[in-house]
Amino acid sequence: MADSPGTTDVHAMVVQAHGGPDFLTAQDVRLKAPGPGEVQVRLAVAGINFVDIYMRHGLKPVPLPYTPGLDGTGVVEAVGPGVSNVRPGDHVAYAQQIGAYADATLVPADSLIPLPDEVSFEQGAAFPLQGMTAHYLIHEFRKPSIGDVVLVHAAAGGVDCSWCSGPATSAPAPSEPCPPRRRRRRSAKRAPTTSSSTPSGTSPKRPCATHRDLRRGRRPCRTISPNVLMERSLSLSGGDLWHFMRTHEEMLHRADAVMEGIENGWLTPRIFRVLPMADVAEAHRLLEDRKTIGKILLATGD
Repeated sequence: MADSPGTTDVHAMVVQAHGGPDFLTAQDVRLKAPGPGEVQVRLAVAGINFVDIYMRHGLKPVPLPYTPGLDGTGVVEAVGPGVSNVRPGDHVAYAQQIGAYADATLVPADSLIPLPDEVSFEQGAAFPLQGMTAHYLIHEFRKPSIGDVVLVHAAAGGVDCSWCSGPATSAPAPSEPCPPRRRRRRSAKRAPTTSSSTPSGTSPKRPCATHRDLRRGRRPCRTISPNVLMERSLSLSGGDLWHFMRTHEEMLHRADAVMEGIENGWLTPRIFRVLPMADVAEAHRLLEDRKTIGKILLATGD
């Protein structure tokens, strides 16, 4: 085990007050040495997600000031006492840990995903949150059978482009949602499973699913009467990735399944653009203005 370094300064983007993209400001922040169960990661790439915008606006409360970013990839620099699953020099990814818009960050060791050589830092930052979300949706909510069609609403998002890599997916979106080789023509057949990240797309007048997964989208959810669902024999469910990776083993199970698809070539994380950290405000504008297709990333390393 390498000796833990002392407290050091790192370059980071910080939100001091709630507001627009210009409220993301560059600062040097103090990073303490990793404590028990912690790992210091020198970040290479950070993922940008719509929840980052919720946090910036104050819609998802986070104590101020804070450094945004819930997923990233990089190299282990140092480990704290009791850490045995990674060591300095390892390439890792993680999700659901705030602080990725920075040169380096501290991450719980049990949240780290080892990256194989075949998976780049960019791919590693694009798949954890989106890929593992798609994984639990099709394995825990309603596992599609052979011949099933999955209708994906708002398919321009990172999660939904992961859905689109499946073998039988219909994916309407305002613009080109996925690589041409992954697109599927919209089927006239009623889709037994529907995924939506735009809650306003849920309409009782056009029931096309016996099961609907409802994830947080870009607008608040509309109220849906249970009676409307009962009358049409429909079901609706919602989920959060947090609840489907409660243990290190469960997280690695989902991550390994997604990386297997990447390594075997049938799953390609859709990366819209990689921008330098100095352009983080522009990255947020692109996402908030619905101008991205797939995942947008920040290059946080040198």
